Amino acid sequence: MRRLFLAFNLLAATSTLASAQEAISFKAADGVVVHGEHYGENGARGVALAFHMAGSNKAEYAPIAPRLVRDGFEVIAIDQRSGGTLWGRPNETVKGVGSSSGYTAALPDLEATLKYAAQTSQGRPILVIGSSYSASLVLMLASRHPELAAVAAFSPGEYFDGVLVKSAAAQVSSPLFTTSASDPHEIAEAKALTDASPAKIKRQYVPEHGVHAASTLRTDRNPRGAEAAWQAFDSFLNTAIPRR
Repeated sequence: MRRLFLAFNLLAATSTLASAQEAISFKAADGVVVHGEHYGENGARGVALAFHMAGSNKAEYAPIAPRLVRDGFEVIAIDQRSGGTLWGRPNETVKGVGSSSGYTAALPDLEATLKYAAQTSQGRPILVIGSSYSASLVLMLASRHPELAAVAAFSPGEYFDGVLVKSAAAQVSSPLFTTSASDPHEIAEAKALTDASPAKIKRQYVPEHGVHAASTLRTDRNPRGAEAAWQAFDSFLNTAIPRR
């Protein structure tokens, strides 16, 4: 009986995990099919949209999303059309397009994700999270969408030829969180963009131990500093999107 009970519990746990994470897809305005993963169900606190760094894919958030779910969020992590095979996973959106695009070409993918979330969130707050080049893209996205509940930019910078991200940051009024690696140049880039924003709630976390992009929240990439980064991020979220 004990073995049967343990087996039943294992099956139930596996079923719960399967139901908590599912593949999704939707189209960007130009017809490109955007692939993603959805974590959690009916997050009372809101919906977090997670965007990856260069050469990457949605698997960047595989160890990050579960903690956001525990914190009360649903999470949608996508494969942008500018990305690759980091983490040993393919980028399905790039695969569908045929090759990786330029950084700013991925902005329609972020817009499509926001549109998808807005249609399914039932009015709950929406948080956007960017990593490296997509940290700069979320500032551009937020400059067009003041309705966003919060913006988190991990290692933002002036990555784009002919596009001044600081000009977009100057129009971001949503609560803003920025951080970076423990690198003077990255810290300065994040500070310039944070300072440019007129948001009433904005915080730049300068880590003692930090690595580039959203990987700073991953213990496998930032074993000495991930927990401190999470504490800073959680503190910001508790102010910007309080628990219900």
